[in-house]
Amino acid sequence: MINDVESVLLSEEKLATRIAEIGAEITNDYAGKEILMIGVLRGAVIFMADLARSIKVPVAIDFMAVSSYGAGTTSSGVVRILKDLDENVEGKHLLVVEDIIDSGLTLNYLLDNLKSRKPASIKLCTLLNKPERRKVDVKIDYNGFNVPDYFVIGYGLDYAEKYRNLPFIGILKPEIYKD
Repeated sequence: MINDVESVLLSEEKLATRIAEIGAEITNDYAGKEILMIGVLRGAVIFMADLARSIKVPVAIDFMAVSSYGAGTTSSGVVRILKDLDENVEGKHLLVVEDIIDSGLTLNYLLDNLKSRKPASIKLCTLLNKPERRKVDVKIDYNGFNVPDYFVIGYGLDYAEKYRNLPFIGILKPEIYKD
């Protein structure tokens, strides 16, 4: 698995430091409130777990699974909800947690869907942001890192369901995913 990594983009230490900073910012912004963290499956799970532990206000957790990729490496733009929330979000403060935002198409659809459910507020937190790939403007409230347009893996991010368990963010060698 490690032989498929071209280089390490973000080390374990750099990830831990930034996640603690984001957690402190969220704690400050939500002082006196409760948060419902909504993780976007599957990629956000590892980031969300570490982030939740760094937040010092009450946190509940729920998940959604959405798909716009199919088996490819780029978004199709057609979004399907594969797993919906278990919680009613009306009147709650939502913090949507995503692993990476590139085109913005999936997140735009998801945020519009959640807004229609009448939460008290919605904020978006992403570990990685690829602004040069953006097709739809998405307001990111908490951003871990802006990253260049490489195919990245590790720390929850995958290619063909592999590499999620790497403790860092790495760049996948192009020969692994190109035909």
